[in-house]
Amino acid sequence: MRDLGRRGAVALGVTGLVAPLTLALGAAPAQAASCTTQTGPYQRQVEKFLGRPVDGRQSAADCTAVRAFRNRHGITPNIGYAGPVTWGVMNLMNKQKAVGNKPNKDGRCPVDKGRIACVNLTLQLSWIQDGSRLVYGPVPVRTGRNGYETRTGLKKVYWRHIDHVSSIYHVPMPYSQFFDGGQAFHSVGVSMWNPPGSHGCVNMTSKDAKKYWSLLKKGDDVYVYGRKPGT
Repeated sequence: MRDLGRRGAVALGVTGLVAPLTLALGAAPAQAASCTTQTGPYQRQVEKFLGRPVDGRQSAADCTAVRAFRNRHGITPNIGYAGPVTWGVMNLMNKQKAVGNKPNKDGRCPVDKGRIACVNLTLQLSWIQDGSRLVYGPVPVRTGRNGYETRTGLKKVYWRHIDHVSSIYHVPMPYSQFFDGGQAFHSVGVSMWNPPGSHGCVNMTSKDAKKYWSLLKKGDDVYVYGRKPGT
């Protein structure tokens, strides 16, 4: 994040390393160094998501598949346990997929503002629309973790910096487009489902952040609504 001194004192929310969820709904077995043999409370759901035989019983192959999934999205500890965090991420992915190409079906994001970037915190999705016409997306995003929530409401892009580096966390924030104090759209090099989330920014893949950079400009509206799971 940049020093916003010349723009006034602002509480900064920056990138952190979100799976979009911190679903601390239960503890997994403390076997971080090896593959757990324990059946998890979401065993059947996880097996179905991963295309495994759905028998509700943990197997060595189940564990390997779950560990690969958790490793891909930076979920720790990296054990093959079908617990609430694993299933929480998978369930969110299912809900995001179900949206299809109608992210504003409920009409929550304003259609009377012209071009606007919408952020649905509940589904961890963002898109750009022009009136009721979908321009780009929806794409998965990684928003603020518990205690660093991405603030809701109608905002505007007020500053853009393509090669920004956080002055607080000293990490790169490519394609930054600030819309609320220190909160911005920008790319990160981690999975969009990497827990626990950002420090308030709306994290995106490099591809999506570049597209947002090309489509948005200073003064464009941004609307953030909903509530991120786990906050």
